[in-house]
Amino acid sequence: MADASEFIPSAFAAEMQLRTRKKQDFDGFEASLPDPRAPGLSLKQFNVAHILDAFTKYNPFGRPVNGEDIVWLFDNTAYQSPDHTHHTVWEAEFVAAVFEKECKCKVADIVSGIAEKLGLADDEEGKQTIEERLRPFLWDVRPAKVAKILHKDKEIKLSPTGINGISTSTQKLEKDQSGQEIISELTADGGADSPLKMETYYAGPEGWAVISDIDDTIKVTLTSDPTGILRSTFVDAPKAIPGMVELYSDIVHTLPKDSPWFYLSASPYNLYPFLREFRDEAKFPAGTMILRDSSWRTVSGLLTALTVQTEEYKADRMRKIHSWLPKRKLIVFGDSTQSDPEAYGEIYRTVPGWIKIIFIRKATDVAAFGIEEKNQPERFEKAFKDIPREAWHVFEEPGECLERIRDLVAREA
Repeated sequence: MADASEFIPSAFAAEMQLRTRKKQDFDGFEASLPDPRAPGLSLKQFNVAHILDAFTKYNPFGRPVNGEDIVWLFDNTAYQSPDHTHHTVWEAEFVAAVFEKECKCKVADIVSGIAEKLGLADDEEGKQTIEERLRPFLWDVRPAKVAKILHKDKEIKLSPTGINGISTSTQKLEKDQSGQEIISELTADGGADSPLKMETYYAGPEGWAVISDIDDTIKVTLTSDPTGILRSTFVDAPKAIPGMVELYSDIVHTLPKDSPWFYLSASPYNLYPFLREFRDEAKFPAGTMILRDSSWRTVSGLLTALTVQTEEYKADRMRKIHSWLPKRKLIVFGDSTQSDPEAYGEIYRTVPGWIKIIFIRKATDVAAFGIEEKNQPERFEKAFKDIPREAWHVFEEPGECLERIRDLVAREA
């Protein structure tokens, strides 16, 4: 590792990820995965120019979603913001994803290819699980589609989906009390496999908030090997990290009732229903799940999203959360397997006073390349350079964290 005077956390995080990918031959593994797109079209040939060309064939003003589409509505958090008249209004970022219902590729062949990679070629039950979880990676995205939702008896028209099939727009909302959850639902038929309802959590400007990573922070992944990542994503039943459900439940009862939760993950948005179901079944607190929109309908996109530029991605999304809730006091959780320490350290330093404490789970139970280096004390010292020692804690047992949070809340009261 570089001398402390020369150490740049983001550069270390990027270099660490590149070394892991090289050691585990991610590039070769990704190239060998079955490609759901047209025969003869390589990953390098599939670029933005191809997508833009297809997008121009659509009505730029958008067409309504219908029964031929699969629509996902993502939970969100409403916040207060001054409008052009300097009055405070409620608003929220609404996100929806629209897919074409029928896969245009040979699903069975792709499932068989993945199963073979995982040593499950003769496991019919395993292949069925792979197919169920893989389908969102195989659907074609639907650009220029417009969804309408019913929010508190008021119809809201979302912006047309972009070239990645995602609609993102900030919408003004009616005044409401902070901490109240509102269920919105699609006003049109969204087809099968659609999360047609979403939850909006109204968070007032002040108080506490929590940001949590997912993989190896609350959900067992325990590997940086590409085969292991695919197995934990497409085959294994998701499991919670021992002790984390109990810790988060205790935090809910420690913080004020109106404290919003965010789950920030480098996983691609194709995994949204899978991860949301895991969160709910494991009984983690409800909250807005922020996922990466860079999978480009490939399985290899999953591996890339989880192992490339995760520090930059997470820091960027945390800045967005800060723009919504700049006066909130943040408690953040991550782990040592990827670049959470570097991302959280950067935000602590560049957004002064916002994050109050950083917790990093030291993942000693992970069969990952370089995990010993990632768990070295000097790594954390450098990632959290110039940050007060009481503002960060590396833990192995979740129970270590609660007393620190209680003391912090008492001091900040």
